Amino acid sequence: MADPLELVVVAFAGGAFGAAVGALEAFSLAGVLVVVGEAVDVAAETVPGPSGDPAALGSSGLTALTGLGPLFGPHVAFAGGAAATAFAARQGYLDSDFDYHEAKHVTAALGPRADVMVVGGAFGVVGVGLVAASVRLGLPFDPIFFGIVASGLLHRLLLGFPLVGTVRGETPLDMTPYERRVRRPPRAGGDGGDDRRRFAVEPWLPHQYEWERVALLGAVVGVVGAFLTHRTGSPFLAFGLAAATLLFHCAGVERVPVTHHAALVSSLAVVGLSGEASTPAAFAAATSLAVALLVGAAFGVVTALAAELAQRLFYAHADTHLDPPAVGILVGTSLVVLLDLVGVFQQALLPTPF
Repeated sequence: MADPLELVVVAFAGGAFGAAVGALEAFSLAGVLVVVGEAVDVAAETVPGPSGDPAALGSSGLTALTGLGPLFGPHVAFAGGAAATAFAARQGYLDSDFDYHEAKHVTAALGPRADVMVVGGAFGVVGVGLVAASVRLGLPFDPIFFGIVASGLLHRLLLGFPLVGTVRGETPLDMTPYERRVRRPPRAGGDGGDDRRRFAVEPWLPHQYEWERVALLGAVVGVVGAFLTHRTGSPFLAFGLAAATLLFHCAGVERVPVTHHAALVSSLAVVGLSGEASTPAAFAAATSLAVALLVGAAFGVVTALAAELAQRLFYAHADTHLDPPAVGILVGTSLVVLLDLVGVFQQALLPTPF
């Protein structure tokens, strides 16, 4: 899309859509679209060409147009939906049995409420702008998930929420108050949850925060991402599948793990390891499957642990959703770019400063 006005209109629509259907629901839909787009490419045995959207990480076709693009891309629909959720909570529109502050309730579909959709649409446009700026500046990480993190911090500031929140454990990393079911002292209010006895510390995923379990899950998903990339030539198929599984989370299925961050980074690491290979034959010629699986597992662990660290620092004590997987992806992709710059990897999907 060469016309900036057209891009703004599309991004506004995508952000408003994310607000109406729910942030996580929109993200899950993006995962489904990525799976479909990558499956089409794999079935046709095509080599993805450069995308018209530099934020789409070299993807093409349906993946670039929708799943990672300016309509349903996570930086648009998910980030817009998350901002709209925080706005709706601030306005007192949300009153559910959600255990945490309502501003964190990113699985809540907000419906076709005009002011909420306008906020979502505005942050959809912000997401496109942030990603474009990241690409233009050559910032050394995934620009889409930079857009999500920066948008999350921005909506906290603009809507009057604290950037970090009050630490109620012994350290910011201490999750034991949640394990002991310690509650926060009562507060008068009504700003979307502060008048309720919330947990003193609110882990992002109650079933997925112990360090050793997070590391093991990251290694497992890293192997999955590495295998699928090595065998199909698609660096986004594992990510799409992992993102699509969040539909179960939206449907209320308990203990569904969140894994798309480890899947994406492990896949991108295998691409870098294999010297920009883009077909199964090229991957097989560039590196063995065993080495790819080891690299994928290592990057899966690093990314998963980085996301866990982020949730302890920026989510557990705060009032709104700042996406831990997005932070994990920034850390993991920064490492991929660093290894590219020093000559260990060779890749062109992620921006580099030189």
